[in-house]
Amino acid sequence: MNEAWNLLGWNDRLEAARQVYDKKWTPARVVSEHKHMYRVLDDRGELLATLSGKFRQKGEFPAVGDWVLIDARHEEGKATIRALLPRKSKFSRNEAGAVTKEQIVAANIDYIYLVMALNQDYNLRRLERYLLAAYDSGALPVIILSKGDLCSDVEGRLLEVEAIAPGVDVYVTSAIDGRGVDAIGNQLAAGVTAAFLGSSGAGKSTLVNMLYGKEVQLAGDIREDDGKGRHTTTHRELIRIPGGGMIIDTPGMRELQLWNQQHAGMSAAFADIEELANGCRFRDCTHQKEPGCRVQEAMDSGGLEAERLQSYFKLQRELRYFDRKTSAKAQLEQGKQFKQLSKHVKQVKKRR
Repeated sequence: MNEAWNLLGWNDRLEAARQVYDKKWTPARVVSEHKHMYRVLDDRGELLATLSGKFRQKGEFPAVGDWVLIDARHEEGKATIRALLPRKSKFSRNEAGAVTKEQIVAANIDYIYLVMALNQDYNLRRLERYLLAAYDSGALPVIILSKGDLCSDVEGRLLEVEAIAPGVDVYVTSAIDGRGVDAIGNQLAAGVTAAFLGSSGAGKSTLVNMLYGKEVQLAGDIREDDGKGRHTTTHRELIRIPGGGMIIDTPGMRELQLWNQQHAGMSAAFADIEELANGCRFRDCTHQKEPGCRVQEAMDSGGLEAERLQSYFKLQRELRYFDRKTSAKAQLEQGKQFKQLSKHVKQVKKRR
């Protein structure tokens, strides 16, 4: 395999998937996207790419981090995207607004760095939501507690986070003293890709700058009254750092709307509650007022925080609502297809 592709994350799985396509098409990785115009990176450099007409008709568009096959025209600095190779992971959310539509934030990532600042941005309930989505992505979640210099009780915060995310690596960082940055940099070896996710002002872009060694993303000021920052990253972009790894910095999210999360994600994000539930007297226990409920017993004894249990219930309700919404949408689409088919059949009969 081409060594330059390997440094971008190319592997045997992708090479095998490539074999069914035209051998003249060459691999490239999507660096950024804007209204279905793409910047891609191959073994010879960066190109401006557009979708072929046949590819566009499929309705599935590449995301930042995706591997695609292209017809490259290096002398023009341009390319045509012909195929999308299978993803090993993706972090998705429901597109903002009233629509129910998947938005892929980042694809083919090894780590998802969930960044939360140790100032007013600190919110365990929001972190639980991010963890739920991260567990279902296929990538490994890592928690970064930024702005450690602004917190008077770092150890206490660290214990709180570790309690809701057992087994997940947690790093405390600071732009003032540089703590934690080297440990994160060591994870980002050549060919490894990580996505940085968090709210606006959490310190994602500042951390990217520190890992890169210079300013590649403009970091904004923080408003003193609420600790929130201005949106400094306006689009997703894949950035290569000197150590060889790759980073996808993302715009700050005011709210992460879940997208098609599975039960496995809930089980991982709330493993403590799920384990307690296994000991309940009734298999269909709702953990409300049933006798023999181990979850309620743990809350009453102080072994489980009431806020964490309420967060668990809230996310369950949200996922059930999403399931109903997507099912209704699927039924509506089926109805439309049936009407179109019936109309076509009637037209055929008339011609006969």
